Amino acid sequence: MWADISREFADSPSQGRVVRFLLENGFGINEEGRIVCNGIEIPATHIGRAIETDRRVVDATARRILENPELREVFLRMRAAPDLTRVAEALGLSVITLYPKDAHQKGIVGAAVEVLVEHNLSIRQIFVTDPYLAEEPRLVMIVDEPRIPASVYEDMRALPQVKRLVI
Repeated sequence: MWADISREFADSPSQGRVVRFLLENGFGINEEGRIVCNGIEIPATHIGRAIETDRRVVDATARRILENPELREVFLRMRAAPDLTRVAEALGLSVITLYPKDAHQKGIVGAAVEVLVEHNLSIRQIFVTDPYLAEEPRLVMIVDEPRIPASVYEDMRALPQVKRLVI
């Protein structure tokens, strides 16, 4: 999908940055061409300020997205989900971030989840950053334990798919 979006916005790098920002943050567009997060409108000036572009670029990007049938369907349905990584410690949870050697390789999530299951750890949240959108794709797992046993780190680090692991 990202290749199609890149081609669509190849003529306007600033609009391409807007689209990327929207996707990275789970922001959608409503039928009126306004940027929304789970139905709540976000002013184009705020988006523009966040990515250092003019609000008119944001508005033009939203209109252009709505004119493209495939992108329209994606952005009309886009929803943002909460990311617990920044509040995990306060909730008594732990965050495990796995950076893969090759994010396009199959089985990364399954292998990591298997390690957690073997150690009887409950997963509260899990998400993967899109390898087409993120400069450094990663798998983030939030578990229901305030401390992760060293053996979990060792077993995760031993997975052939793992380039780097942060706990």
